Amino acid sequence: MTADGPVTATVAEVAALLRAHGPALVLTGAGMSTESGIPDYRGPDGNRRVTPMSHQEFTATSEARQRYWARSFIGWQRFTAAEPNAGHLAVTDLQAAGVFGPVITQNVDGLHQEAGTREVTELHGSLAEVVCLTCGERVDRDLVQAFMDDANPGFASRALGSVPDGSQVSSQIRPDGDIVLADEAVRSFLAPRCLVCGDDTLKPDVVFFGGAVPRDRVDLCFSLTDEAPVLVVLGSSLKVMSGYRFVRRAAAHGIPVVVITRGPTRGDAETTHRIDASLGVTLSALAREVGERADRAG
Repeated sequence: MTADGPVTATVAEVAALLRAHGPALVLTGAGMSTESGIPDYRGPDGNRRVTPMSHQEFTATSEARQRYWARSFIGWQRFTAAEPNAGHLAVTDLQAAGVFGPVITQNVDGLHQEAGTREVTELHGSLAEVVCLTCGERVDRDLVQAFMDDANPGFASRALGSVPDGSQVSSQIRPDGDIVLADEAVRSFLAPRCLVCGDDTLKPDVVFFGGAVPRDRVDLCFSLTDEAPVLVVLGSSLKVMSGYRFVRRAAAHGIPVVVITRGPTRGDAETTHRIDASLGVTLSALAREVGERADRAG
């Protein structure tokens, strides 16, 4: 870090840092999955392009939950069709090479695990599970999707048209599986109910905006940060304190912070090594650099 901002680094310099210090803790954000077809909430400038449903809004009314589930019902098929991209695969390779260690992800899409990455802590939970806020019953998200499909025959075909801005619904997928959907379509949708208590308080087991990450999960991530020789941030603007606090913690302990993402971040003051570039290409190059050095050393 200099007076003018974080130090711009090369792939070779980051590779050298990782080789010298051992397995880095990795923190990933929504930008990690954009190359898989799941757009970020924010543009390259860090400004929010769309506003997701908040925890307070979701829990306040049945109408809000109906709106969420109608939109999520349509978005789920495309969301689950997303596959790990070159960046996800490179993270797995770098972990196998011993320069990346545990991964904390702010994403809820499960793509790191699908790519074969181990030791993944899902900071904000996973869309693959649904929990009843009334009785605590848990159920697989695919099963809830089947329930909604049975209760709303033909809804998908009716809803998959144009939205007010002229774009197609299927192009509006968001990091939490939500999509844009006209209000008139939502009003006819039958939201899922808990099979145990019958309430309409089913919620994906993720932390919505305005919600709190479970304390034990936060403590685990702080512990991982304290033990890390290096913290590498991938695809996050760090606008949300949920992830930014680990960057602050690392910096306070004198731990080098590497950030690879597009555009400025909230953590620029704490960043020691910065690469402003696309993740897939950059991480693939980093994996090659580490592998080639290892081959030469061998």
